[in-house]
Amino acid sequence: MVPTTPNSQTGTPSFIPKPKKVVILWDLDNKPPRGPPFNAATSLKTLATHFGELTDISAYANRHAFIHLPHWVADQRRQQRKHDILEKQGVITPTEMYICSVCGRKCKTNVELKKHFKTLHVKEREKKMNRMRMLKGKKRQRFKERFISGNHKYMEAARSLILPKTGYGLAGELRRAGVFVRTVEDKPQAADWALKRQMMHVIGCGVDWVVLVSDDSDFVEVLRRAKGASLGTVVVGDWDRALGREADLWVSWSRVENGEITEEDLVVGRRRSDEGFVDEGYDGVFVDGVLDELVGKRSDFNQSKVSAFSEGEEENDEEFDEGDESDYFSDSEDDGEDDWYT
Repeated sequence: MVPTTPNSQTGTPSFIPKPKKVVILWDLDNKPPRGPPFNAATSLKTLATHFGELTDISAYANRHAFIHLPHWVADQRRQQRKHDILEKQGVITPTEMYICSVCGRKCKTNVELKKHFKTLHVKEREKKMNRMRMLKGKKRQRFKERFISGNHKYMEAARSLILPKTGYGLAGELRRAGVFVRTVEDKPQAADWALKRQMMHVIGCGVDWVVLVSDDSDFVEVLRRAKGASLGTVVVGDWDRALGREADLWVSWSRVENGEITEEDLVVGRRRSDEGFVDEGYDGVFVDGVLDELVGKRSDFNQSKVSAFSEGEEENDEEFDEGDESDYFSDSEDDGEDDWYT
């Protein structure tokens, strides 16, 4: 309890409860985003606010998660390339001019805008990156904050005009949403072990709630330890089986990612069916803040313990190689893997 000013009527000190601390641990190998990573991370953070104050959100995966190209990204790029070709040939006429968000120049086609961005702004950024590499200490940090990481107009334009060298910018988009991204070694279960170690660390740090994004049953034991330490546990996944039954609450990953979670999903004694909500012998109390007792949803599906990146989807799609497109990018030794626009 935190003391506040004395009560004006009784003269006795009044108290307000401390906010509950919430931590999100994300198994990216098992539960990668199925849509824009930034939106998925934002939805997860919104979910965490139902239980208290979010103090940390971290994601764990090996390098394959960041060079992997999902089908939905490949389809988007394929459609965009077809549109650009038709637009360049004059088959499609844009309704309005393309405007460079960095300098304001107007271009007739998206291809022309990309060429302008490459020949002018990318080259300017490469010069700044080379200049930054020559500096050291505080001068280097100030230069980076002002001209590299602080150049928000360039980063926003680069996200839509430049394709990453590998993957689709997963790590960079998650970091932009405030997620600590850790790349583990290319060893079996390396991400699981890293996440388990972090879970054990969280148990002893005074955290009140843990949100685990995974369907991997290997986390059952560590989840039991968290519950044994009086931590509230929430599992976000696709199948409510072994891991979901050990948690205080199970939440559908697809509903979280789409921003469809409401307080009705956190009602004690109710479960969501295809026809709607069904009461299970309880009068139904809605969440107001943090629930003292949470009951998860159940399903009868079998869980298959496989990585989400072993479904035959390609890690690199050579179809989208556009010749000298690698010239668009500038790498920095200060930047993490996949931060191609920072």
